[in-house]
Amino acid sequence: MIFSVNNTRTTLGGRAPVASDRNRAIPALARDRGFTLLELMIVLSVMMVLLAIAIPAYQRHIIQTREAVLKSNVIMLDKLIQEYTLDKRQAPQSLDDLKTANYLHDIPKDPMTGAADWDTEQEDSTTAADPNQPGIVKVHSHSSGTAIDGEPYASW
Repeated sequence: MIFSVNNTRTTLGGRAPVASDRNRAIPALARDRGFTLLELMIVLSVMMVLLAIAIPAYQRHIIQTREAVLKSNVIMLDKLIQEYTLDKRQAPQSLDDLKTANYLHDIPKDPMTGAADWDTEQEDSTTAADPNQPGIVKVHSHSSGTAIDGEPYASW
């Protein structure tokens, strides 16, 4: 027969409580002082799986953003070249002409190369407003890479 007095157990014979009985008297927070190695390994494995999914998605998003900026810059530069040509009745000889004529504050950087190194397309001298000085008609990216859809950046 077992009697309980003040959270300790004694038997009729007066023996001391066993070790498992003493652990029950200690609060649960005092017993659990850390994590087991298995728990840590499970948490780390879950984190690695989540990172393996998140990192490629993030990198794809960065590429899509750079491509959007590249398209926007090419469209803007082409539009400014057309405006310059209509205003001056002569195509610009370089992108610096757009800057000096205050059509641009600075020549934008190509987000794929990180520099303002645009490839320019020269106008045909037979259709140019001034056949003696054909200027530029369009710009293209100087990057040799390809877009997510497989189209080369230089063709934009």
